[in-house]
Amino acid sequence: MPSFCDIRMVFAVVVIGELLAFVLVLAGHRAEVWSHLGLVSLFVQLVALTSAAVLCMLRPLLLRIGNTAAAISSYLLLLLITALISELAFQTGGLGQLHGASADHADFLFRNLGISAIMSALVLRYLYVQHQWRQQIQAEAQARVQALQARIRPHFLFNSMNSIAALTRSDPLRAEQAVQDLSDLFRVSLQEASERVTLDDEISVAERYLRMEALRLGNRLSVDWDIERLPRKRWVPSLILQPLLENAIYHGIEPSPLGGRIRITGWAEGKRITIKIINPRAPALADAHRKGNQIALENIRLRLQLAFGEQAGVALSEIGDQFETTLYFPREKMQ
Repeated sequence: MPSFCDIRMVFAVVVIGELLAFVLVLAGHRAEVWSHLGLVSLFVQLVALTSAAVLCMLRPLLLRIGNTAAAISSYLLLLLITALISELAFQTGGLGQLHGASADHADFLFRNLGISAIMSALVLRYLYVQHQWRQQIQAEAQARVQALQARIRPHFLFNSMNSIAALTRSDPLRAEQAVQDLSDLFRVSLQEASERVTLDDEISVAERYLRMEALRLGNRLSVDWDIERLPRKRWVPSLILQPLLENAIYHGIEPSPLGGRIRITGWAEGKRITIKIINPRAPALADAHRKGNQIALENIRLRLQLAFGEQAGVALSEIGDQFETTLYFPREKMQ
């Protein structure tokens, strides 16, 4: 069952209720349309918001009884709430004119219950399908990040181990640091796909990855960080930087005999956080770069939008012989 405690779900209920009020008024052929619309809207929104509040409060109980039982219970609760509010409205007389001045008690109740029975079934079904669709998208995103976490290329592992072995005698302290970096990278790859981390932790993972690659590439790889203006305690989805840096090395640094420089800049301005990754590209491999980079871009874009909505995303641009990848998301609390 969807959560009626979510403000977006409440907004959807209000909008659907108001659309129902318009339909009822337009079908009524009344002379005083606007005054009748206000009366019908008041009644419909009272039923809708009361129903949402009751389903929100009873959500922990409904979650324990299974989907089918929860759907039936929710449906019956909506009918009961409609009956109670209709009875209260008729007795007070203020809303008793919804179906005309001549409507008797039984006619008033049965009409409201009939409309509620049809609309409740449609609305619950619509919200259930929408909720399932969102859950499916989230599951797909988690599956993608799990695949991303598991996709440590064999050559990266072998090269890292060879680099560590070579450093064991010549530079034991650096070899020890490399072992720690490699173990931390594996630890991140084994985390839950839905786990959130601070931006500081995400940057730390990226730095460890770049240090491991620097053991292999040596002077061919140089990195510039300009991230002092980033709010480092901001919570973000895990693995949004490392895959892009991996693409930058795999498609930009490795193909070039002279290597190149990767620049990472980040800042917070207004309500938005922006992180840019700039790396060179080999012209002969431009098409291959674009294809490989789009896989990581789509993955990260999907997870950012699930976390932050449409205000977040990833953009890729080509400036001369360089690629510029931009991450952006809001500073506010995640959804």
